[in-house]
Amino acid sequence: MAFKYSSVTKKVVMALAGLFLITFLIVHLSINLLLLFDDSRELFNLAAHFMATNPVIQVFQIVLFGGFILHILVGLILQIQNWMARPTRYKVEGYSHTSFFSKFMIHTGGVILAFLVIHLINFFFKAKFGEMPEVMINGELYEDMGILVIEKFRELPVVVMYVVWLLFLGFHLDHAFHSALQSLGLNHSKYTPAAFGISRALAILIAGGFILIPVVIFIAQ
Repeated sequence: MAFKYSSVTKKVVMALAGLFLITFLIVHLSINLLLLFDDSRELFNLAAHFMATNPVIQVFQIVLFGGFILHILVGLILQIQNWMARPTRYKVEGYSHTSFFSKFMIHTGGVILAFLVIHLINFFFKAKFGEMPEVMINGELYEDMGILVIEKFRELPVVVMYVVWLLFLGFHLDHAFHSALQSLGLNHSKYTPAAFGISRALAILIAGGFILIPVVIFIAQ
């Protein structure tokens, strides 16, 4: 059914889903960084508790999973259609075809998806369905999600795995933001260079911020 829609429609859908996921990454990073600024883990655990119990957030969680699935599905369809439509390489390639990151978006996306499954097993499903340690905060018991993160990032193989994964995420994001703006028709000679700059800055800040967390936790143990 998804093949029946035009490439433009699919690109717009993928762009909107991608921008939604970038917004989620920024929020997720903001919460995780609390672990580096609060040794008691109280701020992180309170934020994690709010995210896990607030009914509005729970609805957005479903939307988030839908966004992931939509982004992946449409990305695969577009890539397959590109392969079918362009069996031979262009003799003279434009930037969109010569950019290193744009060439390997489907590949970096595949790596990110594989590691995302591992990430969900390590944290989301364990917190959702497993037994969690508890901590007392302001006289109330909360699940100690923070200690789960810290204990996991005290293992060197896990830290190395996450750093590699997050580098792939950074490569993916480097092309993603300005590509999404172009798909939405926000393509102008005056603003395109700024979009490229913002895209690269977002990639560095998001990937770099996430990398900082396991590295600092491992070094500080």
